[in-house]
Amino acid sequence: MSKEYPSALFERAVGEFSKLPGVGRKTATRLVLHMLRQQEQDVENFAEALTRLKKDVKYCIYCHGISDTEVCPICANPLRDHSTVCVVENIQDIIAVENTMQFKGVYHVLGGVISPMDGISPGDLQIESLVARVAEGNVKEVILALSPTMEGDTTNFYIFRKLADSNVKLSVIARGISVGDELEYTDEVTLGRSIVNRTPFTGKSY
Repeated sequence: MSKEYPSALFERAVGEFSKLPGVGRKTATRLVLHMLRQQEQDVENFAEALTRLKKDVKYCIYCHGISDTEVCPICANPLRDHSTVCVVENIQDIIAVENTMQFKGVYHVLGGVISPMDGISPGDLQIESLVARVAEGNVKEVILALSPTMEGDTTNFYIFRKLADSNVKLSVIARGISVGDELEYTDEVTLGRSIVNRTPFTGKSY
């Protein structure tokens, strides 16, 4: 136990909370103090929710988004347009696009973007499963909805090359989103318009 904390248990809890992204030790300390002030049952419910999340959450066998079942509610919904697939980087992007209420198709989560600097290659992403999904013949349009960064553009072009021999229509969201912005932080109106006003992707700079 360090001199900074009066309790080793408290210090350990702060250390665990500070492992969360964007949470420093000061914020972690405030969170732990908040938990200490809660009823014991509330803390147990919190711990159980996290434990069950890790143990029981599944990844959809079609889109690779998170789900409580093998097929997520979006992919299982017969009212969605299963011929239109929106390709996103991560699960947060599905939430962002869904919040616009402008897209009625289904999704495909890559799990990241190609980034040699970070050691992320095409083989680390769900690109081959996208190619296989298109090869089944039921997909008419693939919308590339990756963040407008250099890594996002590189991934777009790689997918374009992989799908070049297919008959699928390939489009990209309109550039209402500033270059370098992350999709999940874009406001709903701008993101919604970017999807509605999507343009054909030709593999060239845009």
